[in-house]
Amino acid sequence: MKKTPLLNIALSRVVASLGHGDILVIGDAGLPVPPGVELIDLALTAGIPDFASTLRAVLSEMQVESHVLADEIFKAAPPALDAIEQSHALGQIGTRQVMGHAGFKQLCANARAVVRTGECKPYSNIALVAGVTF
Repeated sequence: MKKTPLLNIALSRVVASLGHGDILVIGDAGLPVPPGVELIDLALTAGIPDFASTLRAVLSEMQVESHVLADEIFKAAPPALDAIEQSHALGQIGTRQVMGHAGFKQLCANARAVVRTGECKPYSNIALVAGVTF
């Protein structure tokens, strides 16, 4: 049995397979997943799981070098933004890049996987760029 908090088999496998610079996206329930990109669908019902708990679980195993947000998240200010800002302040998600939502959706085509949460607040999305532990 694993000792770390992340129990989802598919998500744990993807995190373990990431190399330096690979992208893992955590998205709200409405974020489209480009064809050919693996979808790890955690959504159960509206709000379950929420973005913040999913981000915490992923960060328990993933080394992050940087992250990308759509600038619309700052205008919409969903609860996910609080979790992102807290993780950023703690140095858990590295440097920040911001782009428009259309560009963010294009970036998703380069992701190793998109993790769909049950979050139903618009723009609750983040692209995490894998770092290295050495």
